[in-house]
Amino acid sequence: MISTCTKKIYVILAIQKPSHTFTKIGYIALQATSRHILLLISFLLFAVSLVGQEGPTKKTLEPAKAKDTLSTSIQELVPITRESVIDTVDNDSIQNDSIKKKSILDGKIKYKAKDYVKISQRDKKIYLYNEAELYYLDTELKAGIIVLDYEKNEVYAGRIKDSTGALSQYPYFKQGNDVVEPDSIRFNYDTEKALVWNSRTEQNDFRVFGEMTKKENDSVVFIKNARFTTSDNVEDPEYYFLARRIKLVPKKKIISGFTNMYIADVPTPIGVPFAYFPLTEDRTSGFIFPTFGENNNRGYFFQNGGYYFALSDHFDLALLGDYFTNGSYGLRAETNYAWRYKFRGNISVRFENLINGERGFPGFSKSRIYNIRWSHTQDPKSNPNSRISASVNLGSSQYYQQSVNQLNTPNFLNNTLSSSVSYSRTFPSYPSVNLSVTATHQQNTQTETINMTLPTLQASMERIYPFAKRDGVKRGAIQNINFQYNFRGENRIQTTDSLFFKKEMFDDARVGVRHSIPINTNFKVFNHFSVTMGGTYEENWTLKTIRRNDFDPVLDEATVDTIAGFDSFRQYSFSASVGTTIYGMFPRGEDKKIQAIRHVMRPSISYNINPSFDQYYDEYIIDADGNTAEFTRFENNLFGTPGRTFSSSIGLALNNTLEAKVRNPDTTKTEAKKITIFNNLNFSTSYNIAADSLQWSPVRVSGGTAILDNKMNINFGATLDPYALDNDGNRIDVFNIDNGGSLFRLSSANMNVNYSFSSKNFKGGSSNNDPGFNNTRSGGRNDDLFGRADDFSDSTLLNNEDEEREVDNSTYANKLPWDLRLAYSLTYSNARRQNEITTNSLMFSGNIQLSPKWKVGASSGYDFKNKGFTYTQLRFERDLDSWVMRFNWVPFSARSSWYFFIGIRSSVLSDIKWDKRREPDRRL
Repeated sequence: MISTCTKKIYVILAIQKPSHTFTKIGYIALQATSRHILLLISFLLFAVSLVGQEGPTKKTLEPAKAKDTLSTSIQELVPITRESVIDTVDNDSIQNDSIKKKSILDGKIKYKAKDYVKISQRDKKIYLYNEAELYYLDTELKAGIIVLDYEKNEVYAGRIKDSTGALSQYPYFKQGNDVVEPDSIRFNYDTEKALVWNSRTEQNDFRVFGEMTKKENDSVVFIKNARFTTSDNVEDPEYYFLARRIKLVPKKKIISGFTNMYIADVPTPIGVPFAYFPLTEDRTSGFIFPTFGENNNRGYFFQNGGYYFALSDHFDLALLGDYFTNGSYGLRAETNYAWRYKFRGNISVRFENLINGERGFPGFSKSRIYNIRWSHTQDPKSNPNSRISASVNLGSSQYYQQSVNQLNTPNFLNNTLSSSVSYSRTFPSYPSVNLSVTATHQQNTQTETINMTLPTLQASMERIYPFAKRDGVKRGAIQNINFQYNFRGENRIQTTDSLFFKKEMFDDARVGVRHSIPINTNFKVFNHFSVTMGGTYEENWTLKTIRRNDFDPVLDEATVDTIAGFDSFRQYSFSASVGTTIYGMFPRGEDKKIQAIRHVMRPSISYNINPSFDQYYDEYIIDADGNTAEFTRFENNLFGTPGRTFSSSIGLALNNTLEAKVRNPDTTKTEAKKITIFNNLNFSTSYNIAADSLQWSPVRVSGGTAILDNKMNINFGATLDPYALDNDGNRIDVFNIDNGGSLFRLSSANMNVNYSFSSKNFKGGSSNNDPGFNNTRSGGRNDDLFGRADDFSDSTLLNNEDEEREVDNSTYANKLPWDLRLAYSLTYSNARRQNEITTNSLMFSGNIQLSPKWKVGASSGYDFKNKGFTYTQLRFERDLDSWVMRFNWVPFSARSSWYFFIGIRSSVLSDIKWDKRREPDRRL
């Protein structure tokens, strides 16, 4: 058919096969010129000559109008062999051949393409065009164009141009777990050799871009002019290392020739003649690169350098050290261990030998400090009846104040160090017994006193109801009678920092054992009152007692002797209580904002009797005038002394809970909203019937509430004394109201307010108190009110903020993310008419994200009593994508200092960093 309007010739060619079927080969559009007509005639003659030949065509190129029929789904191609391919060309010459050829392809091929799929038996190739995909053996290939040569068992893939002329649909080649995204690739399935142009691959945290890549086999790859970086933007990274030649062993190592760093495509003098980078996915041993710097007091130094031992899959070990040119040094050993579904923990031991000044000059000093930390947790499912846990933080009292390798500046404000290691076991047979062994440690860093229990042994037997069936319902006072046995033994040590871990610390150790058997019952009276009655028998054992001798005129004192040997005393007490619960509802109407108020009261009255055990008391002469005093030989007993005076007291208590039902601000909800006015509001006091004076004890008031959607917690307490004071500030047996005062005298009070909120609270989200830090990791607080405990030299803290960094830039168009924490504390003391506010301070900490890349924060406080700011820390952070820059500054106080850090965020290249610090000046 010839179209004269368009001056083009359209020829639709159909070839009749012996099976009388027709196959469209294609269409040709030519300009209507004589030269083109001659070419067309030649093509027709050539096509006619093909009609007489046998040989089917699997697939042929169809006209573009049938494009949708060529967009096939994933198909399967039966493996093509030399025999089958040749057989389709010439049946007669092959069928009688007894020699069988080896298969070219070793497996099934799955393929698809959007525009066309062409199989050329003449070239022994398969052509896939536009969104082409090919799956063969363990390989996956996606590209704009794919050509598979099934005779050579080789494949080629490349890009194609889109409608704008730009190259698109870059190849994606995956073999096993290795992925390459080049501009083009040529791969041989038999030898597994490949040539790759402008390849992009990822090995661990490294992203490698190679100008020319030659793959020798599965284990060796050579790359020319390779750029490797940890940046997410491989096309235009903010930094990269350019290596002229690289040998890459996947998942094992990278060996390169001359390599230097480029920042923003600008070469830097930071380079090495050769480099080695391990790429193993498993933990491996290796050196830890130190941090270098200069200290005003101790000279030049390197810190945190050492060696890491990957001992096994269950535990590791890091040995680190510091050294200063004035002779100071530090050693640190850290290990982490974990057994899945059993337990995990970590141990850290630090020692520092510090030298200040020059030997022979004034101000020279030398000190040794240390710190030991251990944390251990057990999976509850590993053994429900046996459990061990540990939380240890002990060492020199001045460790956090003097250590030169502590960037955790908030820790120096801690006044106490505490430790606890415990093992507990339950014997489930009836009656079950709980047994625990605990070692504890309490250390005051100001007074340098240490209290320890090595160990504490406790055992308790479950309650036994002798007058009721074991699994039956217990009714009445008789069936509810129960008793229990408790045992507690301690070896208590009180020592000082200078004697810690020395044999002298055990000289004054005290040992004691306490047995107690509580017997109780409970029952209902008038259906609304709960009555509890019981008694406790207690026996105390000790291995040391004392004897106070009469006054010795020669020594001019009454001496005290310590008597070693077993001794014991016994005592008992009785108690009873009755209580009830009263519910009060005050409806105000559903049209009111406050629709109802609910008040729950739990009053109780208790009675306690403590007999006098004066048989354990003796008299001795205390002075030359013959005056006497009483003493008990059990004065140093761990669990107290025997009761000297008879006590018979009545206790009164009232616990309150106040709630309200208010109109829901969300008009779409029909139910009212419940809020808590007081979580608790408690009053308690007691009256001693047996006392001759001061029979009433002070009234203790305590309460707590949460407001502002439970984001502000308020706790308060007060002590109200009904008795007056004399001129010396001592309590007298005269009621305060009878002395011209009020009914009660406020002797003490306290209030604590904590408020934590963020910008997310105003967007319907939950508050996220910026979890990108961890102060408790080295014994600090679990917040940043005393500053951040960021150790910039610790690479594990630099790459744990990936989720936090993924922010929506549109957020900053109208709102800036922020968070704020407030803590207010107030205490008042008037026990001896001093009328003094002892503490009155406000602590605050906050962070604000000025932009997706800039973040600033501050931690400080103000002491209203002393009229001054507390410890203040300012923080600045700049996210440089693959890099991070941080600056911490303590502008004033005795800890005035600053620290600057810039380094690569990824832990793989965390040793590439630069930091500078100014430590606090030494205070004499």
